[in-house]
Amino acid sequence: MTYVNLITGGAGFIGSHLCEALLERGEEVLCLDNFFTGRKANIAHLLGHPRFELVRHDLVNPIVLEADRIFNFACPASPVHYQYNPVKTIKTNVMGALNMLGLAKRVNARILQASTSEVYGDPTVHPQTEDYWGNVNPIGPRSCYDEGKRVAETLFFDYHTQNQVDIRVIRIFNTYGPRMLVNDGRVVSNFVVQALRNEPISIYGNGDQTRSFCYVSDLVRGILCMMDTDDFHGPVNLGNPGEFTILELAQKVIELTGSSSQLEYHPLPENDPTRRRPDISLARERLGWEPTVALEEGLKETINYFDALLRES
Repeated sequence: MTYVNLITGGAGFIGSHLCEALLERGEEVLCLDNFFTGRKANIAHLLGHPRFELVRHDLVNPIVLEADRIFNFACPASPVHYQYNPVKTIKTNVMGALNMLGLAKRVNARILQASTSEVYGDPTVHPQTEDYWGNVNPIGPRSCYDEGKRVAETLFFDYHTQNQVDIRVIRIFNTYGPRMLVNDGRVVSNFVVQALRNEPISIYGNGDQTRSFCYVSDLVRGILCMMDTDDFHGPVNLGNPGEFTILELAQKVIELTGSSSQLEYHPLPENDPTRRRPDISLARERLGWEPTVALEEGLKETINYFDALLRES
């Protein structure tokens, strides 16, 4: 069956890769974006495709569309961008979810929410499983995003319980790859750009905090597995269970770029999680999914992308 897929935030980093994957499956794609962090360059090569359509729209405002499946990815996802206008961020998370759930209810569409590992906050449980309720500061600088995503999850499950909307909820852990923004403040893009420019590598804290890095193609495969499953609503963790310290990542990026960059230490941001690693047992069991791209392999692709981008600018 060929579906009409609505992807909110479809011109963003992950959204644009999802658009491509759905087109490759022979499906129709309606890409919706307000271009706050999404870029036309990410989907420019798709604009002439007969099964691709682009709509410029802010999800805070209602919209009437027809779709079989909805992928809700609209929200700035890096601290630099979601803290730029925190009220706007929480409105996008909450009102955007309400508008898309209302649309899914009206047209009887299956809808997937791109939630986040940030719902776990600075976790006291390691690795993080889906039944962990999290440790989130509700009034901190990251709260607009963390709590916005938590409320969105609540809305999804309440719409499912009250209105029988067919929902799917995924919790995305750190993801990297081509089409990340140069200035998004995420650790992989920061390190790669700084290394390619031979600038100091910014380490926050002492660098022993950990993250798990999932390459974007692995994530997209997991997203499609979740949307295609018929008997599981989630939430489910999607991420790479390989755990690396920030120092290890910095050293690997310097090695792969051949950079002369030195490490430069800065204070740790408020409420920045010290450890982050997904338990993906549920994804393996219910979706038959796990990541396959090794960190070094994914970093090489990401470095090549940023190298070409910086040479153009």
